[in-house]
Amino acid sequence: MSLRQVAKRSVQAVCLAVVSPAALLCGFGRVRLLFDCFAHYMALLPGAPGNFLRAAFYRLTLTDSSIDVDIWFGTFFSRRRVSLAPHVTIGSYCVIADVEIGARTQIASHVEIPGRHQHRRDALGRLSHSDNEPGEVIRIGADCWIGAAAVIMANIGNQSTIGAGSVVVKEIPPGVIAVGTPAKAIKSSTPSETRIAE
Repeated sequence: MSLRQVAKRSVQAVCLAVVSPAALLCGFGRVRLLFDCFAHYMALLPGAPGNFLRAAFYRLTLTDSSIDVDIWFGTFFSRRRVSLAPHVTIGSYCVIADVEIGARTQIASHVEIPGRHQHRRDALGRLSHSDNEPGEVIRIGADCWIGAAAVIMANIGNQSTIGAGSVVVKEIPPGVIAVGTPAKAIKSSTPSETRIAE
């Protein structure tokens, strides 16, 4: 291990110790009200220290999260049923619900991943609370790029690129560039021989 890696692991260990009382208080993410409070608070911590503390907090509270992720200022997870693979980067001011994100995927700022199921109406036309809807996890593959202000409501295959401002409502296959509202594949994102299988 290089000196830089040792220093990084030391900082991560300190951050895990710092956030562990908050993680314990919210039942490691299971007490929704407290999880939301701490998630909002963590989103407001600035700079590199905030980045390290968010990664540590979510390592302890999400369903599965690598400590080696970058989660920038203003971003928070509205639900804990999230899986973050190593080296995922998430930009500022993103709101993310039930999702699995593959290794090395990069998400720009102002992206929303609200989950597949939103509010439904009962027989009288009244809206249900989204917490009462059966959530289905969205899967975003490895080595994807999600452009700024995109809205993701369906699966995205490995090595695909989603253009800025696009709205994904139908599954996007691996290895394509998809743009628009609704997002549609317009061309390949990689040479076919280098694509990662699903």
